[in-house]
Amino acid sequence: MLNRLPLRRLPLRHRVGLAFALVSLVVTGLFGTVTWNLATGYLVDQRVEGATRQADVNVRLVERALADRTDSDGLGDLLTGLAGTPDTSVLLHRGGSWTTSGRDVDPELLPRPLLELAQSGTPARQRLTIGGMPALVVAVPLPGGDLFVEVFPLDQLDATLRFLGLLLAAGVAISAVLGLALGHRAGRRALLPLTELTRAAGRVAGGDLSARLPDSHDAELAPLVATFNRTADDLEQRVRRDARFAADVSHELRSPLTTLINAVAVLRRRRAELPPAAQQAVDLLDGDVHRFRRMVLDLLEISRSDSLEREPWELGELVRELVAARGGSHVPQVDAPEPVPVPADRRRLDQVLGNLLDNADAHGGGAIRVGVSRHGDRARIEVDDAGPGVPPDRRAEVFERFSRGTLAGSRGDGGGTGLGLSLVAAHVRRHGGRVWISERPGGGARVVVELPGEQQ
Repeated sequence: MLNRLPLRRLPLRHRVGLAFALVSLVVTGLFGTVTWNLATGYLVDQRVEGATRQADVNVRLVERALADRTDSDGLGDLLTGLAGTPDTSVLLHRGGSWTTSGRDVDPELLPRPLLELAQSGTPARQRLTIGGMPALVVAVPLPGGDLFVEVFPLDQLDATLRFLGLLLAAGVAISAVLGLALGHRAGRRALLPLTELTRAAGRVAGGDLSARLPDSHDAELAPLVATFNRTADDLEQRVRRDARFAADVSHELRSPLTTLINAVAVLRRRRAELPPAAQQAVDLLDGDVHRFRRMVLDLLEISRSDSLEREPWELGELVRELVAARGGSHVPQVDAPEPVPVPADRRRLDQVLGNLLDNADAHGGGAIRVGVSRHGDRARIEVDDAGPGVPPDRRAEVFERFSRGTLAGSRGDGGGTGLGLSLVAAHVRRHGGRVWISERPGGGARVVVELPGEQQ
């Protein structure tokens, strides 16, 4: 199981390609092995049979020459003629001595069991290497205890077999590579619907509820496509209904909320005339009414579905302007060493930066640094605060609506509305970016906003 873990980490199309390559390797390897064995056996058998027949013919000629005892010079010429090529050796053991013609071969190099078998009256043959050259040795007994030995070179046969082996090995390797390429292509085409599904699901998760899968006529894919598109339609309708409901409620609340704000303003102007208990009630009412007003405005902003009005802006300049406009007793340091142009909606970008600074003031002891930088083709804003930081298990939760951390359920301005970071996430998502919280070097929290940068 441990050996299979690395393969499981590979993408599925790569595993399909490897499977195709393995099958191709096994099939062509078996074919190559069978071809090699058959071709080798056939060629070697043909060469051995041919050499044996040639040796039989040569033995008859030698026997005739030996029968004519008057022509000793003719026997030497015959042996020279039988050698034929410089690499062929002919040896005649007669009267206890060896006569050699052709390629010089030391009789001591000939295998003793082969010679003893031939001297006993049984023709014998054997493949071996003599002097670094592959050869076939054929030993045939002669009348009177003499022995005829012929050594046939097999270097050309050996070269042919080596070439055939290299050709088959190259064919197996090429087949494996082709199988890998074919498997990778087939896997990619087979997984194309899954890739489109992943891309569409990612768009939906990123807030693009209009993402749909193209219609498919495939009997297996059509139900999946229909189910996904139907689910996306239902989700889009539900989100739109929720947004419309929030917008309608927020609009209906604006008129009575305005009346409440005006009434509280009148009470605050007459606060000195009220008893202490009434003064405390007016203060609480004033804080809750203004917090309610901010919540209604945030809900209206979240429910708005108008399109982005993208314009080119220099991100560092926008950050400096917003920080300077906010003022206050503690102004964070702006770290923007180089121009970072971004196409963005100025109104929404101001809300993102303002809410991040408000969140740092309310929950992080105030912002101490706002960094602007470029990371590849993305623009990044980093807001560092002086607070205790956010636990890793709470970092995704703080971007949910009405999540106010440890202050949830508290009253007064210090608690916020719980919609600020949710609004930040919504605006960043509409820009095609992402937002997350990490730990600031040295302690505290760092909120990072990443937006698509201007194309170079």
